[in-house]
Amino acid sequence: MADITAVVLTKNEEKNIERCLNSIRGLCKRMVVVDCGSTDDTVALAEACGAEVLYHEFEYYARQFNWGLDNGNIDTKWVIRIDADEQFPPELCAEIEANMALHDGDGVNGFTLEATYFFLGRALTHGSKKRKLMVFKNGIGRIEDRRRDAHTILSEGESVALKNRFLHYDFKDLDNFIGRYNWYATREAMDYMDWKNGRRDASVNDAQIEGKRKKKYGIYYKFPKFLRAFLWFNVNYFLRGGFLDGKEGFIYHVLSSFWYRFVVDAKIYEYEHGKEFEQLKAY
Repeated sequence: MADITAVVLTKNEEKNIERCLNSIRGLCKRMVVVDCGSTDDTVALAEACGAEVLYHEFEYYARQFNWGLDNGNIDTKWVIRIDADEQFPPELCAEIEANMALHDGDGVNGFTLEATYFFLGRALTHGSKKRKLMVFKNGIGRIEDRRRDAHTILSEGESVALKNRFLHYDFKDLDNFIGRYNWYATREAMDYMDWKNGRRDASVNDAQIEGKRKKKYGIYYKFPKFLRAFLWFNVNYFLRGGFLDGKEGFIYHVLSSFWYRFVVDAKIYEYEHGKEFEQLKAY
């Protein structure tokens, strides 16, 4: 096993947690699950897979993960950030271990991975790509303190992209998906309001992610509310070829590119007019 600890956040992940942990148990020296009150068999299944389970009340993802880093007694040189609905194929585990040895003593302190994303049972291969810095040296990487779209940042050094992809099964059922993205929308709107009020984020040590974020705040949010949700759907579904992923691709892009972004704008509108709404309630 490699000198690496995986940190996994859970709540009611009994459908996913075994596949997630079994995909990395041959790679990791330790697996630490931070649970926030599962009422199903998540904890028992995680422990059966060899993970150590800690409990911490959930506020939002970044703070929960960083709590795990600070309280998980992690003494390995490397750390993996992996979600319960994600899996590492054997070839990716081998590539991670090889790159850990290759970059053991240099300034490469993190590895960025790209996802093969599954929705309604189908791998979506077109539209926007999902990638994140998931492996980093202990003590150098943390997740930036954002409520939504939080990336791993390195305090020093650089990251490199690996070739093999991880698998992301981001789906339980549509009720769960819609409820979760409504929850995400609230946090995205809050992050936007923070940005509008002058807050700026630290570098995430990844040129593609940095470029994507600059486009979001420098271009996307310059367009009028609600219209930009429609335009974003057209970019992902038509220009980036999301239509090539069949009915599953259509459903996914309507929900994630249009509906989600429309809800974010509606919540921004609500925040911006909050005082006016409170005055109306008085009548």
